[in-house]
Amino acid sequence: MLKLMYITNRPEIAQIAESAGVDRIFIDMEYIGKAERQGGMDTVQSHHTLQDVKNIASAIEQAELLVRVNPIHEASDKYCSSREEIEAAIKNGAQIIMLPYFKTVEEVAEFLEIVDGRVKTMPLVETPEAVEVIDDILQLDGIDEIYIGLNDLSLGYGMKFMFELLSNGTVEELCHKFHKKGIPYGFGGIAALGKGQLPAEKIIAEHYRLGSTRAILSRSFCNVEKVNHMGVISSTFVNGVKEMRDYEKKVAIHSDFFRENSEDIAIAVHKICDEE
Repeated sequence: MLKLMYITNRPEIAQIAESAGVDRIFIDMEYIGKAERQGGMDTVQSHHTLQDVKNIASAIEQAELLVRVNPIHEASDKYCSSREEIEAAIKNGAQIIMLPYFKTVEEVAEFLEIVDGRVKTMPLVETPEAVEVIDDILQLDGIDEIYIGLNDLSLGYGMKFMFELLSNGTVEELCHKFHKKGIPYGFGGIAALGKGQLPAEKIIAEHYRLGSTRAILSRSFCNVEKVNHMGVISSTFVNGVKEMRDYEKKVAIHSDFFRENSEDIAIAVHKICDEE
């Protein structure tokens, strides 16, 4: 089964997600440089804080707490250094630290040195430069998991649609490298079944074909900015996660359609890009 992750800094939503079977609550503190590179796009920019890490750590019991920090940086008059930020995240209860938007082996090495094995590490591959040096990055000791960020990586390659990275073989090649190293991995985001510009069912099947075991539930899975009723939010999570788990069981058993599914994705991606 996929380890499902959901981004929120609201303790009551975190508890609902946890109770519904979401495996990880995701605090997203990344903001340095993010608005500039995603300017004008309808993307989530959470601006979560170290206090949010502490609040969620106190609110959940079974789900793991994943924290995305900022890219490696020095202290300035606007923010503390990476070392201070990571230290505080660990102190406040982070169990997994995700490093975004790195471009060099040295950045990942510095990240791993700061964490020093105290919690799990998850580099987020989302730049073309990182893809170029991924073989060297995978030689580093201390990488517990790894993730592919389709949105920023597709922007880096000048693509129209982030799932082009599925249809052109980029994700498949990276997954093959991760698999050979024995490092658990995941990619992208998935909506509820029956939703998404590219149907969630297709994405889930591709996760299974590629051996991926981690996935972020997208904002559209349950957009709590648009739904205020806690009962509706709870039923959305409970029903949505159950439907996804039931579909996963079918996918795991009937693996003969993986190739056809992959071809369907390529056709759908091509059509979506033509309409852009």
